[in-house]
Amino acid sequence: MFKIINIGKMKADTIGIFAGTLCLVHCVATPFIFIAKACASTCCSAAPTWWKWIDYLFIVVSFIAIYYATKNSNKRWIQIALWGAWTVLLFTIINEAIVMLVLPESFIYYPALSIVALHLYNRRYCTCQEDKCCAN
Repeated sequence: MFKIINIGKMKADTIGIFAGTLCLVHCVATPFIFIAKACASTCCSAAPTWWKWIDYLFIVVSFIAIYYATKNSNKRWIQIALWGAWTVLLFTIINEAIVMLVLPESFIYYPALSIVALHLYNRRYCTCQEDKCCAN
C-alpha cells in the first residue's frame, strides 16, 4: 500500500534546498509570531512545544538530504562544508534548548543559509551524472 521512496534517486539537493528554505522561514517567522502573541496577552509568550519540535524535524530532513547529496557529490570540499554547516546548525539548535553558550538569535541563520547555498552549488556544479558517483 505504501510505496517506499528511494531518496537516492530523487534530487537530494532539491530536498535540502526546500528544507533549508522552510527552516529559514520558520526561524524568521518565530519572533514575529511570538511578539504578536505577547502583545495580545501578557502570559504564555513562550513558543509552544510543537513549534520548538519543528527545529528537530528540519535537522532530520536536512541530515537525510545532506547524506544523499554528499553521496552523489564529486567535490570533497562540498561534502565537508555541508556536514560542517549541518553540525553547526545542530549545535545551535541544541544550544538554544540547553544554553551552553550565549549566542545571538540571528546566529542560526548562518548555518541554515550555508546549507541552502551549498546545496544550490552542489546541485549546479558537483552532482555526478551517472548512477555511481565519480567521487572517491
